[in-house]
Amino acid sequence: MAFFQKVTHEASAENPVNKVVELPVSSIVPNPAQPRVIFDDYELSRLAVSIQQNGILQPLTVRRLDNSLTYELIAGERRLRACKLLNMSYVPCIIITASVKDSAVLAVLENLQRADLSFMEEAYAIKNLIDYYGLTQEETAARLGTAQSTIANKLRLLKLTDDEKALVVKYKLTERQARALLRLDSDKRPDAIHYIGSNQLNTAQTDAYVESLLSCKPQKPKVQRRWNFRAVNLYINTFNKTIDAMKEAGINCETVRNRTEDFVEYVVKIPLKQSG
Repeated sequence: MAFFQKVTHEASAENPVNKVVELPVSSIVPNPAQPRVIFDDYELSRLAVSIQQNGILQPLTVRRLDNSLTYELIAGERRLRACKLLNMSYVPCIIITASVKDSAVLAVLENLQRADLSFMEEAYAIKNLIDYYGLTQEETAARLGTAQSTIANKLRLLKLTDDEKALVVKYKLTERQARALLRLDSDKRPDAIHYIGSNQLNTAQTDAYVESLLSCKPQKPKVQRRWNFRAVNLYINTFNKTIDAMKEAGINCETVRNRTEDFVEYVVKIPLKQSG
């Protein structure tokens, strides 16, 4: 087990920058630019069990505030929350030197690079960076290492109303599907979201559906129906009754039926001339 330098409130004011140290959990405050707003309780519990059994494999990243013994969290929000569930007093951290603006950018970057933020959380995080720290879209794109058009597309999602955003999350629509909805007037969006989500349209089907609404000739795209075994049995029974009706009518048809685990095979021979 690794042992780290422990920093307490009674310790000296020395700042062990870029070293792994143990800090009191009570001395770490949240990052105001933290983009994650959804924390799954089950996943946090699983992480807490893992930390309890194996320890924290990756130290948290923090920055020191105003020469005090208070530290602002930059990376490791989920780990910190899991440690609090375990009532841990100290957690391993790496202290770095960062400005307020750099801390915010790093907090957003750390979450974006994990690729498990929802696209709505990403959009809000980018907007907060721009609004709070006075960045342009170009500056934000450069700091986050992405294209300006990507930033613009994500910010466009915030034009949806709060109710529409909630429906998008409820039906688990993709980012591209959510952007397609922006082409519609606001009065058409809720019904469109319900239809797209209820019928589980893919991206191409969503684009076609939105296009049909825009053309004022709503033509709902063909939706692939789910496999229904009860319906298949109904068709088989109907087919059997048809064969029985043919025999009752005097048509001497020959039928060979073969059923396996994967399919039912029929071979039917219907005479074109009346026998003998």
